[in-house]
Amino acid sequence: MALSPRLEFRQAQSLTLTPQLMQSIRLLQLSHLELNDFVDAELLRNPLLEREDGGDADIDAPEAPERAPEGQSYEDTVEHGDRIQSADTIADGYDTSVENVFPDQPGQDQLNPMSRLDRNGASEGGEAPDIDQFVAARPRLADHLENQTNMILRTPADRLIARYLIDNLNEAGYLAVEPQAIADQLGADLADVEAVLEAVQGCDPLGVFARSVKECLAIQLREKDRLDPIMMRLLDNLEMLADHNMPALMRAVGCDREDINEMLAELRQLDPKPGRAFDVGPVEAVVPDVFVRPGPAGDWQIELNTEVLPKVLVNRVYYATVTKKTRDSAEKAFLSDCLQTANWLTKSLDQRAQTILKVAAEIVRQQDGFLLHGIAHLRPMTLKMVAETIEMHESTVSRVTSNKYLSTPRGLFEMKYFFTTAIASSDGGVDHSAEAVRHRIRQLIDAEALSDVLSDDTIAEVLKREQGIDVARRTVAKYREGMNIPSSVIRRRQKKNLEQA
Repeated sequence: MALSPRLEFRQAQSLTLTPQLMQSIRLLQLSHLELNDFVDAELLRNPLLEREDGGDADIDAPEAPERAPEGQSYEDTVEHGDRIQSADTIADGYDTSVENVFPDQPGQDQLNPMSRLDRNGASEGGEAPDIDQFVAARPRLADHLENQTNMILRTPADRLIARYLIDNLNEAGYLAVEPQAIADQLGADLADVEAVLEAVQGCDPLGVFARSVKECLAIQLREKDRLDPIMMRLLDNLEMLADHNMPALMRAVGCDREDINEMLAELRQLDPKPGRAFDVGPVEAVVPDVFVRPGPAGDWQIELNTEVLPKVLVNRVYYATVTKKTRDSAEKAFLSDCLQTANWLTKSLDQRAQTILKVAAEIVRQQDGFLLHGIAHLRPMTLKMVAETIEMHESTVSRVTSNKYLSTPRGLFEMKYFFTTAIASSDGGVDHSAEAVRHRIRQLIDAEALSDVLSDDTIAEVLKREQGIDVARRTVAKYREGMNIPSSVIRRRQKKNLEQA
């Protein structure tokens, strides 16, 4: 049979993601800060949107006159752009007082804000000032170092290298890249980069631009003239100090315990993270998205935090007024698109809030034991379990629980915290949450004595015998390392050193 092309019609159904549907899905995973930024951008772009608490605007009000009002002298007006306006009009446009825009203009209030505070710190309007406005911000590490390097270094090339070094410092003040990589990036000689690095390592705070803890401590000791050969050998064997292997450390350094203790006392006076005293960026406080409170009937009351949810309205009066006056087809199309976008946004925000509330209610229902009795009663829960109960897709639940927080009587938790894997029960009973198993491992280790330090095998046996938790030794080791708890050998050395001290 010969092959030949032919036309064929076929009917099929498929789901197409429209741009607005994709945007609605994206809104689910935004935090409240990101959501407010998105809404602010839409408010600037869309003239039909306004905040719910913004009040009704008089769309028929005439524009302010461009000339000075009658009875006002010319001295009270200034030239602003291509118009003559009064100082009060321009000040209103900048949302401030006349004295702040034009210091020479007379006014009833003085510039000093503290003069309007009573003895209790309240203003004349009865509102207390925001104390954050009077707290001095910490200087940025980059600005602090740049001021010093500009005085230390003479040539523009060296200052450029120093600027690049500063940009590659991490939060602790350590250099995050190797000098060779910087030389390759800038097309400079490695010797020049190392010379600049050596020069700027003397900047305040001492220890910045180091590439390791050893180098950071060595820079500070060198400044104090305490970097002798014995101290250098101690820095070369810091891993023994971390393992609390004091006998091996004394042999490597070549001194007794008394000398070791004196040198360790000197090290404790140094700062292994000199950059942490400076601001590294804005710190945002975690604000809950949902409040969970005990109800009067022994149940749980779940409430959205409406303070962080943006509230927008569609100004249909303005839309109707403008569409009546315009005759241009492009303007009508623009207004129609703005109306459609505004309706979509208000609907999407409402759907987002309802979805968050629905998922939070299911989390609270399944984790009722945790809320009542603590972490030991945290149940294993997966995205699929919640999704099947509320009849949503797992990806929707995943997006809803990203960057969202629950405020409960036991503290503030991210929604993702409640989703943990299951550890089988040895007696065939109810499975145990992985987070509850971690909590039990920490309790066993905290209760250890020097004569009874538990190995990972022993912990696994105790969990199976006393708690009915069927967990392998490697799982215990993984959970222990995830909680930054050292091995049984190191814990035994630590307890021994504490007793000898």
